[in-house]
Amino acid sequence: MSSTTPSYALRFISGKYQGGEFPLRMDREITIGRSSELDMVLIEDMVSRRHAKIQTAAGQVAIMDLGSTNGTFVNGEKIKKLRLKEGDRILIGTSIIKLVTVDPNSTVSEQEAKSQLEKRAQAGQKTSAASRAMSGSIEEIPLPDLLQLLSTSKRSGVLSVRGPGGHGQIYLRKGQIYYATIDDSFDLSPRKAAFRLLTWEQGQFDLEPPDDKSVLEEITESTEALLMEGMRQLDEFRRIESQLPARTATLDVPRPLDPPLRALRPAELDLLQMVMNVGGVQAVIDRSPSTDLEAAQTLIQLISRDYVVVRPG
Repeated sequence: MSSTTPSYALRFISGKYQGGEFPLRMDREITIGRSSELDMVLIEDMVSRRHAKIQTAAGQVAIMDLGSTNGTFVNGEKIKKLRLKEGDRILIGTSIIKLVTVDPNSTVSEQEAKSQLEKRAQAGQKTSAASRAMSGSIEEIPLPDLLQLLSTSKRSGVLSVRGPGGHGQIYLRKGQIYYATIDDSFDLSPRKAAFRLLTWEQGQFDLEPPDDKSVLEEITESTEALLMEGMRQLDEFRRIESQLPARTATLDVPRPLDPPLRALRPAELDLLQMVMNVGGVQAVIDRSPSTDLEAAQTLIQLISRDYVVVRPG
């Protein structure tokens, strides 16, 4: 009978306890908070003394907020009580905790898990920055999910992301994304940079303290709307990506140019001029004021209509 009941654990995938794991026994209740006498102790300012409670019974796991000051969030939603399922992500303070199934024969005891978390807390207290940091990997928590959590919990700060695509930064003010940049490039508008960052699937992130630097152009749409549009564009981009030349390929305008320029829309003329000026596929997409999706769609159209030819890179 017991062999059919899954064994669960809480795995810390972000924050100063990252890598820690706390086993959940069935028919057991654990209380999470800052107070040292609790079952799971999280030492940080944004965690209340008694923050949340997790109950396990009949193979099910539920979480309840205990009236905490900063709230408990599951998958980006603020909750009072909720039944959890495998893979759910819980945000408490600066810790993101994932409910996972584990091999019951390989789990440590609650006391050992509590001791390991205490050691991580002591290590994190060596510097004030470490004790505040929320960090992790994009592979573990994709940026759209992370930004949804940060938005709902109204966090402020700079989400710094380092990956194969460069160094990206997303600026948040009480959960609202108001600026984004990649490698401090002025070729990318803040909105375009934000959309591109949402496509990154590898890298490490850190939520750094707020930055008061002035920016010339702020993103004004809500974080929720930005994420929804970003996901729509990502899906559409993936659908047409096979039609796009390699990013290292060189573009050129054929001479003589047979199709008439008067047949082109203004956005197509602008991109054609960009092809003449910068040449490379990636450079054209970067320099275009349009989003990556819009620039790619226009470029595919220009190639298919013989306004642009591709030279192997």
